[in-house]
Amino acid sequence: MNLADVELPDGRHLDHYVIRQRAVALATAVNDSNEVLLLWRHRFITDSWGWEPAAGVVEGGEPVIDAAAREMLEETGWRPNGPLRHLLTMEPSNGLSDARHHVFWADGAEYIGHPHLGSAEVVVV
Repeated sequence: MNLADVELPDGRHLDHYVIRQRAVALATAVNDSNEVLLLWRHRFITDSWGWEPAAGVVEGGEPVIDAAAREMLEETGWRPNGPLRHLLTMEPSNGLSDARHHVFWADGAEYIGHPHLGSAEVVVV
């Protein structure tokens, strides 16, 4: 985390914390019954449980779409059927972080095996 000296339009200055992060890739799958592959996961930072798609940082030089497919397989044990489709790119915390989130989805998925993630329950909802 960095502390930035921010100059406001009226000339005043304030200190503001900034988190610099790599891009994040997210992926899910929707089947023929309109069920969505999600994780039911506990997050220690907020001490809360919630639904979320598989997600993780894009490694150096890795294409974003490949990172999304990799994260989906690693975290859920399911591989996208066919190509991933880009849904949207957003900066969900742009008042605090510069992380760009790239969201993808697939028409269904194939179960490959147990996920590598130990702290989440994989559910189709």
